[in-house]
Amino acid sequence: MFLDILKALVIGICASAPIGPIAILVIQKTLSKGHKAGFITGMGACVVDTLFSIVAIFALAAARKLLDDHRELILVAGGIVVTLLGWSMSTSNPFRKMKAGETSSSAAIVKDFLQALVMGLSNPGAILVIFALFAFFGIGPLDRPDWRVAPIIFSVSLGAAFYWFTVTWLLSRFRGKFKFRTVIWINRLTGAAVIIIGLTLLGEGLFRMIFMGGHFF
Repeated sequence: MFLDILKALVIGICASAPIGPIAILVIQKTLSKGHKAGFITGMGACVVDTLFSIVAIFALAAARKLLDDHRELILVAGGIVVTLLGWSMSTSNPFRKMKAGETSSSAAIVKDFLQALVMGLSNPGAILVIFALFAFFGIGPLDRPDWRVAPIIFSVSLGAAFYWFTVTWLLSRFRGKFKFRTVIWINRLTGAAVIIIGLTLLGEGLFRMIFMGGHFF
């Protein structure tokens, strides 16, 4: 069990590490708002990783069948959501959030968390990464619920939370070195990168539907 817990910690870190829409969002939030906002955004991704870990342990076969049966719908819907979030990122105004010592409002904190949560859930690549990591480390799936896997799931969350805390803390150390104009361009470029990812997902879904005989339902 101890070895599985260590493996789960590594899974949490590895699942968070790839540069994707979530990582880009966390970087943007950290540089424009600070460590707290960046970490809260990362915790939204942490919740997604936890949910996908539960699926990987208890319902891997069903989840794979769902992904295979509705791949086009998932890609198109996910692409639209990610593209819209990218557009929101690229058009946001970070000026009023760059004051030193600024404390984020509760509404802003919840918005950052939910934005990451929605982006993570809408990205089919995220759950595939979790599946691959669990398979690589030889954890799960189980035929029935077992409370003994709770430390494993918690360890995945802890690994992801540790990763996002470390990354956002390091980024926040450099935050003061950026000028306002630089932060605006960071917002625009990171937003554009997320838009490209979203359009890629959307394009793949439409391509499968039109040229590969795929269907929405």
